[in-house]
Amino acid sequence: MRTINIGLTEEQRQGVMNLLNQDLADAYVLIVKTKKYHWDVVGPQFRSLHELWEEQYEKLTENIDALAERIRALGGFPVGTMEGFLKLATLKEHSGEVPSATGMVAQLGEDHELVIRNLRDHVDQCSEKFHDEGTADFLTGLMEEHEDMAWMLRSFIEGESVEPSGVQPAKATKTPVGV
Repeated sequence: MRTINIGLTEEQRQGVMNLLNQDLADAYVLIVKTKKYHWDVVGPQFRSLHELWEEQYEKLTENIDALAERIRALGGFPVGTMEGFLKLATLKEHSGEVPSATGMVAQLGEDHELVIRNLRDHVDQCSEKFHDEGTADFLTGLMEEHEDMAWMLRSFIEGESVEPSGVQPAKATKTPVGV
């Protein structure tokens, strides 16, 4: 194979590819969990969650492909087995567990937040340690997408009434009888 000459050493590219493979592994665990909850959700929020998770796993599918292609562009090969994904992932499976709809939302929200923290660290490493601004920019875009997905999930379970102006109404105070 021809030597890759893109301004990064082999060691820099390998370091970046290791980070990207971890991100790829986390994305695979997250998509499996999202699809499982998409299939298993029941209750009054079924339709809205079913549709939300479909949107999210479609976006995760695009991100997975982009991560794998970024690894290939740097001259490496993406992890491609469940064994490999589970070995590298920081996210954990919850085998045999079928939480309530709200529990599913909370779990996926926590998973996205862990991915965001990992991506934030990987952006810094790509830039500062490996001097790969292109991958740092790429990961920043992924991080922003996960921030959006996490916000959607948090909003679902943290909903409070808000006035059309965007202001939260004052909480009603209860006065004890006879005061």
